[in-house]
Amino acid sequence: MELKNVILEKENHLAIVTINRPKALNALNSETLKDLDTVIDDLEKDNNIYAVILTGAGEKSFVAGADIAEMKDLNEQQGKEFGTLGNNVFLRLENLDKPVIAAISGFALGGGCELAMSCDIRIASEKAKFAQPEAGLGITPGFGGTQRLARIVGMGKAKELIYTCDMIKADEASRIGLVNKVVALENLMEEARTMAAKIIANAPIAVKLCKDAINRGMQVSIDKAVQIEAEDFGKCFSTEDQKEGMAAFIERRDKNFQNK
Repeated sequence: MELKNVILEKENHLAIVTINRPKALNALNSETLKDLDTVIDDLEKDNNIYAVILTGAGEKSFVAGADIAEMKDLNEQQGKEFGTLGNNVFLRLENLDKPVIAAISGFALGGGCELAMSCDIRIASEKAKFAQPEAGLGITPGFGGTQRLARIVGMGKAKELIYTCDMIKADEASRIGLVNKVVALENLMEEARTMAAKIIANAPIAVKLCKDAINRGMQVSIDKAVQIEAEDFGKCFSTEDQKEGMAAFIERRDKNFQNK
């Protein structure tokens, strides 16, 4: 697997994915999006990975947005194709059958904020800043920002942030529910690893099905959503991990999940 702008590292059951274009503040060009797509291919196939941390190289920026140098001369069709590429990759990340934690340092602007929102959980450093500044550049958010931001923080606040292009700091992002936790910069990766370890300690198939039920359920009515939950709940009882987890509880011993 040859990657130019993304680094993939694996430590036991944890994968760490780093967007690595620090000179460009980790901006997302087509090449970087395709690298990320390749990484997702790898993670989908790796049953030994139970959780993922996604971050950006350096302290200045998580991802400062899509690459304006690449976008500025696109025509309408090319713009649609670039937006479709980003959206397809982010949808794959959102639907990856492993929880993804975004560890956000510095700028998460435009495509960077959209990338973070494609992750399950967002942990930000105190220095992190968030914005959807696209309208100030003559475009709309193109990688899901108009959709995920409203789902996460509510329609009114999403419209305010998108229409005004206001940049908010980490504490405000936490207040409106855009990020789960704000920590000191020097503790960012440690906090992400700690949360990943808590996830990894649980039954991997159950966690995967929890993610599936939440993601699919949010797209349908509550009547259909509880049917999805019932299906995923039932699937758990075909696993060895369910039997192990409940036996360990009854026997008051440590669990030994095998992802089976």
